[in-house]
Amino acid sequence: MDAIKAVQYYANRIVTDVTGMKVLLLDRETTPIVSIVSTQSYLLSKETYLVDKIENTSRDVMRHLKCICFVRPTDSSLQALVDELRAPKYGDYYIYFSNILKKSMIETLAENDESEVVREVQELYADFYAVTPCLFHIGLEPGTHPLFSEGHSWNQGALARTVQGLSAMLLALRKRPSIRYERNSVMAHQLGTELDYLIKHEASLFGKQGDVQLLILDRKNDPVTPLLTQWTYHALLNDLIGVKNGRVDLSYVPGIRPELQEVTLSQDQDGFFKQSQYLNFGDLGASIKEYVETYQGKTQSHHQIESISDMKRFVEAYPEFRKLSGNVTKHVTLVGELSRIVAERQLLAVSELEQSLACHEQHNTDLKALRTMVVDPKIEAINKVRCVVLYALRYERMQGNATEELKRMLAANGVDADMASMVDVVVRYAGVRERQSDIFQNEDFVSRGKNIFKGLQGVENVYTQHSPALADMLDQMVRGKQAVQWLERLPSLDPKTRESGLRNQDIIVFVVGGVTLEEEAAVARLNAKFSSQGIRILLGGTSVHSSSSFLTELSTTFFP
Repeated sequence: MDAIKAVQYYANRIVTDVTGMKVLLLDRETTPIVSIVSTQSYLLSKETYLVDKIENTSRDVMRHLKCICFVRPTDSSLQALVDELRAPKYGDYYIYFSNILKKSMIETLAENDESEVVREVQELYADFYAVTPCLFHIGLEPGTHPLFSEGHSWNQGALARTVQGLSAMLLALRKRPSIRYERNSVMAHQLGTELDYLIKHEASLFGKQGDVQLLILDRKNDPVTPLLTQWTYHALLNDLIGVKNGRVDLSYVPGIRPELQEVTLSQDQDGFFKQSQYLNFGDLGASIKEYVETYQGKTQSHHQIESISDMKRFVEAYPEFRKLSGNVTKHVTLVGELSRIVAERQLLAVSELEQSLACHEQHNTDLKALRTMVVDPKIEAINKVRCVVLYALRYERMQGNATEELKRMLAANGVDADMASMVDVVVRYAGVRERQSDIFQNEDFVSRGKNIFKGLQGVENVYTQHSPALADMLDQMVRGKQAVQWLERLPSLDPKTRESGLRNQDIIVFVVGGVTLEEEAAVARLNAKFSSQGIRILLGGTSVHSSSSFLTELSTTFFP
């Protein structure tokens, strides 16, 4: 139940099984699948001296090298293979597909292998993107891979790709699931039905039924989580700077040194990131301070460090420190940039209002704060819109709510009309008529709130009050405190697995409409909490969302 290891197994296997000097050819989609879980140094250690795209037709002829092709079983990749085999550039070819292969594809390859250079054709099951051990996604990025057709219905290409990705995940883990889906979701039901059909059709490939529970959820039932500012390290990086296939682009930062223009985040290769990815912003300040001070001692420096700015000055002033640990320098740079963005965009103030709207019923206080925020020129337009969307969702049923007034205020204060229209878009997508349960359950304000971290000046440790709905659902279900009243079973579900709880089960939770890194952090905590009970939870989604990507995805379909 480890997404990284599942893909790593196949990525390592293909370069290990084929011995000798070789080249690795990938397609547009398998390139990031492999790059997330493997490194250039590892590939070199296995005599893989060149990695290239199979679509690149200008590659040199090197007949003394063997060639490994790892591609998705798509028409475009098949055509690229056919073109390659008609004019082979390498001596021997070992072809691996990332998912179940059609018989017709094998026949096409055989017909075009006139030089008889193909030594092997295999299907592997690495057709998904592993982000962390407990998180994967299908890669349906908003703007490039539309999820919806119209309203709450699948784009057929997205549905097919999701079925392929989920089936590959199950095959990689050697699991055959019992499938449940959210009762009010047409999309979740259709995905479950299509996946169940594929599993029955390819029954010989899957294990015994019921050794894992697959819960298919719909993002519309919790639109709040992806709208909130996320405060854990990994989530902040994804939301404020952007993390793409484990890489962070810092080239936009003025004066950034060349070696820091693009940095890599990997649990396997970066111990500090593995230790700190789930820390909230305040605790992150303490962790990075301790990290710097550990290496500071090795330089025999007594430079006083009280803030993130002090850390950055220290790193710049001591070149020998940079040589000693480039990884420390990387994280000081990342945390420094996060700190700058948080301050510049006034995200602590924005987050306070978001948390109030998400967790508490206090209309007059919320409305007063919102009116102040909307007219504040220092607050970014997208953050104003997110807060108004949260207000519109929470107070949708309240007679005399001020949603229309707030929309007019957005327009009057320079917010683009398309962006302001997202208030109506999100309510249309996930308003009270669409959701199946009340996500706005008030919490005790006294028992949960902010704590100020005092070990590092300039950093507030904001503990978010909001808990993702799927985390609460899983926690209650595992402990047997709540029946699965919102989940429907597919007719083929094994009767032996029809209990309401999920004790002693492997669980895969898949969210149609995308997941967030806040939810992934919550699942990681649940895995730690229930590990002694034999519970293992894996989270997946059609994509991994930031608040901006969530709104982008909806804007293309639910536009007023």
